[in-house]
Amino acid sequence: MPRHIGIVGCSAEGAALCYRTICVEGAGIFGRHNHPEVTMHTFPLAAHMKLIEAGRWQDEGELLLESARKLADAGADFFICPDNTAHQAVDLIRDRSPRPWLHIAEEVAAVARQRGFRKVGVLGTRYLMEGPVYPKKMTVAGLDHLIPDKADRETINRIIFDELVYGRFETAARSEFVRIIDSLKDKGCDAIALSCTEIPLLISDADSPLPTLDSTRILARAALRAATT
Repeated sequence: MPRHIGIVGCSAEGAALCYRTICVEGAGIFGRHNHPEVTMHTFPLAAHMKLIEAGRWQDEGELLLESARKLADAGADFFICPDNTAHQAVDLIRDRSPRPWLHIAEEVAAVARQRGFRKVGVLGTRYLMEGPVYPKKMTVAGLDHLIPDKADRETINRIIFDELVYGRFETAARSEFVRIIDSLKDKGCDAIALSCTEIPLLISDADSPLPTLDSTRILARAALRAATT
């Protein structure tokens, strides 16, 4: 039997995309209409943002652990969190978790290395772009990385929290992302990590001036692989 996947959700759109990817792509591994057992638990995004905005990362870790314990009680064998920003807290609580976690930045860095990229532009929330999650994982993987300048970071953050988390995917927002990716390309990036789980719903390889690393689907596919072991 495949292993039971536990999803610790934060924002609805990113968690839903991760869940759908597991279910749809699972059929290619496990057979028609088949996929591993999946259980998801989500506190309101507001509960997470209250802690993240205050820089209370240890408390955010405890909130993630509360979700994880509920999932473990439901039978989950391991956990994923389709929220890049929250991984700053995942790093603080992994060793106290009732089950193992897959780490979204580790999976993205592994795929970037496999595909032969050398310098990856990282797009996400302001907390993610300015935080420690991706620098550590990219360095371990032997990769360089770059984030947009401050004004562009604020633009991306605004679009994420004012539009994407509410399921709004506007042409004007897509154009802004294309412009920002173009600027990172000019600075030597050879790929772009879509490191907010809603961004892949706005932009893809078809729109981007650089090859994209879709963190949401990368994590979902890693969970499918882990479910077979």
